[in-house]
Amino acid sequence: MAREQLQVLNALDVAKTQWYHFTAIIIAGMGFFTDAYDLFCISLVTKLLGRIYYHVEGAQKPGTLPPNVAAAVNGVAFCGTLAGQLFFGWLGDKLGRKKVYGMTLMVMVLCSVASGLSFGHEPKAVMATLCFFRFWLGFGIGGDYPLSATIMSEYANKKTRGAFVSAVFAMQGFGIMAGGIFAIIISSAFEAKFPSPAYEDDPLGSTIPQADLVWRIILMVGAIPAAMTYYSRSKMPETARYTALVAKDAKQAASDMSKVLQMEIEPEQQKMEQNSKEKSKAFSLLSKEFMSRHGLHLLGTTSTWFLLDIAFYSQNLFQKDIFSAIGWIPPAQSMNAIQEVFKIARAQTLIALCSTVPGYWFTVAFIDVIGRFAIQMMGFFFMTVFMFALAIPYNHWTHKENRIGFVIMYSLTFFFANFGPNATTFVVPAEIFPARFRSTCHGISAASGKLGAMVGAFGFLYLAQSPDKEKTDAGYPPGIGVRNSLIVLGVVNFLGILFTFLVPESKGKSLEEMSGENEDNENSNSDNRTVPIV
Repeated sequence: MAREQLQVLNALDVAKTQWYHFTAIIIAGMGFFTDAYDLFCISLVTKLLGRIYYHVEGAQKPGTLPPNVAAAVNGVAFCGTLAGQLFFGWLGDKLGRKKVYGMTLMVMVLCSVASGLSFGHEPKAVMATLCFFRFWLGFGIGGDYPLSATIMSEYANKKTRGAFVSAVFAMQGFGIMAGGIFAIIISSAFEAKFPSPAYEDDPLGSTIPQADLVWRIILMVGAIPAAMTYYSRSKMPETARYTALVAKDAKQAASDMSKVLQMEIEPEQQKMEQNSKEKSKAFSLLSKEFMSRHGLHLLGTTSTWFLLDIAFYSQNLFQKDIFSAIGWIPPAQSMNAIQEVFKIARAQTLIALCSTVPGYWFTVAFIDVIGRFAIQMMGFFFMTVFMFALAIPYNHWTHKENRIGFVIMYSLTFFFANFGPNATTFVVPAEIFPARFRSTCHGISAASGKLGAMVGAFGFLYLAQSPDKEKTDAGYPPGIGVRNSLIVLGVVNFLGILFTFLVPESKGKSLEEMSGENEDNENSNSDNRTVPIV
């Protein structure tokens, strides 16, 4: 690596924590805040959509979305996110992080607004429009994963890089909470202004015409935090690591970082140009050379994220049972449509407050103390233990007097997901690959995670159905039951422990040290060895 690169990058690596670090966390974190709001707010309104558009005259219970429609409405954003992670991850390495960063935000703003609009009033037209725009919303959200992680890791110093990158990811918790709180406010306002009877008293009157506005407002408000961040993102300079190591422009890198760090950095462009002759010899993504250096690392990051998200997104299976069991959500027929939105939003907010948010911030506090590897191993280990503890004596937990114990075990499982692999699988891919592949490799790892999310959210919906055909939910074929599904999830978490051994520890090391970029030039240009900067 050329000496002037080390001077620019070394300045970033050893910089004390200062205001620009927090600015970067807020700018990148607000993207994740919006991502979480947009992805999770759909679960607040799916019951309402069922009541409005799938009401059955004379039915004992309110209308619900048919299984295929529910899967499409909930899952189409995951498909878009997967595609966005791959596309924008690749584009971030080709065009630069900054150029692509604004694009993802504009897609999110436009599609958040559009997902609250409909072509026509028929259920098919409304659902088709919603699914179309939710896909493209997911596409924009997908781009935020590799770009936010890469930008934050390339701006951060060695000492606190893990905390900074995981703080960006932890904003997800606040996004989920904000979605719940906003839905509580909107539903309370509509309930006060337009009171209506419970479904069991008046099936038609329980869903007021104005309820159609509630879900649209909740979805469209997701555009506001994204739009507020757009100007700040457009003013962020390109990261020095992209400018120096990929674009090979030492002068620009030094100029940008001089302003950011408020210190003088000498560019020495001449030596950079001498070094850039080696660019043609650099190996490409997924080449034999790449696979020998980083193949196992990529397998480690993709497999652990895939396995984690299977377990993490399977929580949808049990949430409705848990909420009903502890009385957070009464039977649907005992509420009107707006009250149901309120109760679901309250439950989601409480879960975020008690389990999700603390788990994320425990990671922020400890990731640079005990390291990524230890946190990921610990998280997968406790998730395995708690899943088996829920599964093996499952009949014991189904008795009413033992339900609180089930809730505690369930909450701990997801506390250790967040104080564990849910955060570390996001951080590590942004640290261990070369600058020219960093965004792409993070995108591949994240897309693998979203594939796991689809398996967890939808595969297990079918798998967890009762083997007895009489006891399955409407429209679903028989499955292997909840107990056996929990055992499968325990095995999935155990596999996560094994695949974690493929992921290297990056605590306290520079990005170039982790990715082997120092070696690239040492091996390819023995006459131009790195001179350490003291």
